[in-house]
Amino acid sequence: MKRVLFLCTGNSCRSQMAEGFFRELGRGTWEAHSAGSAPSGYVHPKAVAAMKEAGIDIAAGRSKSVNEYKGQQFDLVITVCDHANEACPFFPDTRDRQHWPFDDPAAAVGAEEEQMQVFRRVRDEIRETIKKYLGS
Repeated sequence: MKRVLFLCTGNSCRSQMAEGFFRELGRGTWEAHSAGSAPSGYVHPKAVAAMKEAGIDIAAGRSKSVNEYKGQQFDLVITVCDHANEACPFFPDTRDRQHWPFDDPAAAVGAEEEQMQVFRRVRDEIRETIKKYLGS
């Protein structure tokens, strides 16, 4: 089974959503993980809600430090924000490293529904990028 690691800064939104989609869309051929360079300590409730709308439950996820994965081998390491791309540690056995930048939905402002619209847009962008990568 191939392994993928998604990295962002807080590991609360984008990387969590990407992990959930990759696990689902990889259909047992990929083992998906996510982590942050400065973990927030929680999975954002709006990310959980947006993913639930898409039929994927990430509520049991937890914000993890990239340090938990040091020394592990991955087939693919993907950074989903510019800060994580700059701070990404070196994984010597990684076959492929890519940068897929997405807006940070946690930075959304406005009323509750306006913020959720940003979470949904980023969620959909992540899903489409992963589908394209996997050829599905």
